[in-house]
Amino acid sequence: MTNVQTRPAGESLAEALDRRRREGRPVRIGLIGAGQMGTDIIVQTSLMAGIEVVAAADAIPENVSAACKIAGGAVRSPETVDDAAGVDRAVARGRLAVGRSYRDVCGAQSVDVVIDATGNPNVGAQVALATIAAAKHIVMMNVEADVTIGAYLASKAAAAGVVYTLGAGDEPSATMELVNFLRGLGYPIVAAGKGKNNAFRTDATPDAYVEEAKRRNMNPRMLVEFVDGSKTMVEMVALANATGLVPDIPGMHGPSAAVDQLHAVFCPREEGGLLARKGVVDFTVARGVAPGVFAVAEMRHPRLIERMSDLQLGAGPYYAFFRPYHLTSLEVPLSAAAAVLHGVSHMRPLATPVAEVGARAKRELEPGQKLDAIGEYCYRGFALSRTDALAQNALPLGLAQGATVTRRIAAGDYLTYANCAPDEKLEIVKVRRAQDDYVRMASAA
Repeated sequence: MTNVQTRPAGESLAEALDRRRREGRPVRIGLIGAGQMGTDIIVQTSLMAGIEVVAAADAIPENVSAACKIAGGAVRSPETVDDAAGVDRAVARGRLAVGRSYRDVCGAQSVDVVIDATGNPNVGAQVALATIAAAKHIVMMNVEADVTIGAYLASKAAAAGVVYTLGAGDEPSATMELVNFLRGLGYPIVAAGKGKNNAFRTDATPDAYVEEAKRRNMNPRMLVEFVDGSKTMVEMVALANATGLVPDIPGMHGPSAAVDQLHAVFCPREEGGLLARKGVVDFTVARGVAPGVFAVAEMRHPRLIERMSDLQLGAGPYYAFFRPYHLTSLEVPLSAAAAVLHGVSHMRPLATPVAEVGARAKRELEPGQKLDAIGEYCYRGFALSRTDALAQNALPLGLAQGATVTRRIAAGDYLTYANCAPDEKLEIVKVRRAQDDYVRMASAA
């Protein structure tokens, strides 16, 4: 079992990493997925003290070697191995072990923490369960899996005495920093969210984005997941389920609210804003907000308003707090380090989800049709409160891939358990069934 190491009182994360460097005991990462994000992690850790990627697995093993070449000479040389014992032997020789399966990496004793950078919900379920079973910390960059089964995975990790955490640097965890800051000061959160940094076209399909994806060194499907809004819905539901904030309306509002207008737009309708209630997640499409995140807090005490006025931060009672950047995968190694060195999760779901990512059809779907992946041709993600999702009998987005259409679905209609049958052989479907049972018991208790 991976234990939190004894450390000097008050030691910062940077100090702890430097100590591990001096001791010759770096935090050892096992990486699952060496695509765009995984490559970033290999490069980023090569620049850091006291932490390194020692093992990796990818459906295309050559991706690991390509990532190492991009990183340059500061990384271990890759070596393909056949099992978890092979991983341990290669790591002991100073090599970067390339497993033929994620199981080789998750089960290796020479790995302290696993990062899932696959983006595939079903693979995410498999990786997380294997990691927790091996009593290792798990960093989930796979937000699509988190919004589907995160509550269950977090409970399993807690029972095993390991950390389950979303990765620092993505918009949900960057926003979580603001939420925790403001809640720590006792200020109620009115709204929290992000700026959307791609064009918002709900009918986008990969064939129209091949050229742009190539130019940006991205997979067209992944690019479309951003463009059609699915990724925004996933990210904001992850934030909702970690904070208790909820989408105000299905799909959220998504106005064009500039940085200097966030406080005036994301506030109650009776005070000139958009919101029917306080305590919501949302996003803006206005230029200048992305790649940043925001939280709007309510501060009504006269002394606070006086101080905020002195600081030239507005007249109140609503104030927007803005972080103008998130560094995506580049910050993720900090979550791996925090889990191993301090036993800290940067972000994890509450025991009972408050929101769900459902799906709406991009085009008419016929009975018997097998559904494709998020960001492709059949459907797009759509954020709902848990109450609305239950009322719609909504099929969770993470269960859509591989599902079979059982009734005709018109373009724009919700995918539901009544018109789609998820593939019961998939691990994520089984785990979601277990989470539904777990949530019912937790709610009853």
